[in-house]
Amino acid sequence: MLSSMRIRKKLIFLHTLFSLILATLLIITVRPALQRVVREAEGALAERQLHALISTPTRGGSTGAEAFGDLLVIHRGDAADVGLTQTEADRLRISPGPVRGEPELTWRGGFDGEAFVVVGARLGEARRAAWGVYGLLIVALVSVYALIAVALEVFVLPRHVYGPIRTLLAADRAVQRRDGAGEIIPESMIPGDEMGEIMRSRNNAILSIRRHEAALSAALEDLEDVAGDLKRKNHLLENTRRNLEGADRLMSLGMMSAGIAHELNTPLAVAKGLVERLLEDPSHRLEPAQAALLGRVIGRLERLSDGLLDFARAREPRYAQARLAEIIGEAITLVRLDRGAESVRIENRVDHDLYLWCDADRMVQVFVNLIRNAVDAVSGGGDPGDGRIEIDATETQRDGSDWITVKVADNGPGIDPGVLATLFEPFVSTRLDSKGTGLGLAVAEGIVREHAGTIIVRNRRDGPGAEFEIMMPQKPSPATGSGEETR
Repeated sequence: MLSSMRIRKKLIFLHTLFSLILATLLIITVRPALQRVVREAEGALAERQLHALISTPTRGGSTGAEAFGDLLVIHRGDAADVGLTQTEADRLRISPGPVRGEPELTWRGGFDGEAFVVVGARLGEARRAAWGVYGLLIVALVSVYALIAVALEVFVLPRHVYGPIRTLLAADRAVQRRDGAGEIIPESMIPGDEMGEIMRSRNNAILSIRRHEAALSAALEDLEDVAGDLKRKNHLLENTRRNLEGADRLMSLGMMSAGIAHELNTPLAVAKGLVERLLEDPSHRLEPAQAALLGRVIGRLERLSDGLLDFARAREPRYAQARLAEIIGEAITLVRLDRGAESVRIENRVDHDLYLWCDADRMVQVFVNLIRNAVDAVSGGGDPGDGRIEIDATETQRDGSDWITVKVADNGPGIDPGVLATLFEPFVSTRLDSKGTGLGLAVAEGIVREHAGTIIVRNRRDGPGAEFEIMMPQKPSPATGSGEETR
């Protein structure tokens, strides 16, 4: 029953129970003592009257008398007349003493040589006074205890028990709400008793938990950074291995040869058909639609040729200090002219004062391919006006060197996880239309690797879409030269 009560109810119940127990103990212990005192006083009065009667014997039967406001009952006669047993009579012949046991009177008896004398005394005022003292004692003790209980409930417990308990509960609710400002109890609200020790112990436990949480969070962040660094280093090692293995390059060129034949067939067939018409009828003029078609076919062949040329590294790079924001801005302009990406919002968030040591023309080609790929992804379905491409760049430190990290992120449908591992291989395309040659990302990856950098692709964690991350050293390296040309 007590376990289901709140503390205040428990204390009230215990106070009441203790008061009842105290009153019962007083009844059991004090009442017999007071009765014994009154009995002894009545016995002393009866003995005095008895000795007075025995010392002045008179003949006659039983008589009665009152003295001093107290009740005295006197019996004189033989044993049967005064109501004595034979044993009591034999004892009283030798020595006076107590007889009978009525609750209203205290009896003393004796023998004066001729007759038995029995005197009963009752001190009424003494009895009433004793009962008054007894009642006052009970009332006083219970009242004192009640005053103590009230003082505890009013002055002591609210400040030293109920208040600290409410403070503890409020702090624990703050912990549940993750309210850092309220989960620690201020030192000014902590008492100096055992409850204060509990509060300080709880504060230390909460602070220790928060320190461990912060250490765990920092460790997880460090682990994530280490995992990212390890992934990038593995990618760099893989790129280095590819650069050293000529067989891989020959295999890639063989794949390119097989694929380029397929890519060239369609535009060459269109161009051949138009030329044959001109040869059959020299006076024939191409219609505007046919001329536009021929122009698109030739443009497609030029783009395919440029991609092959870049991938084969036929041109020597020209390194210089270039403004990264201008490189990305130029790539955005080219994509808008070539792809008609007016409905896609492309945001260039790169700091205007950020510089990169690179071949600017080749880096433009890298970002053209990445942005073009993102435009095709966000334009593939849904409302084209919802397409968004974000380009950010940050400076980082890796192994004591300054690096620049550029991220190109879109809100398209993302990339099939099964394609991610082979996305930078030649002729791998995720687009289902006729725009993709499968060389853009391979060319971009080759140019970035040529600048001693790495490129990583993944699907975004914060929403739909894909994200390309390029990491390149900010300062020139022996592999890229150290010219002083600026852009």
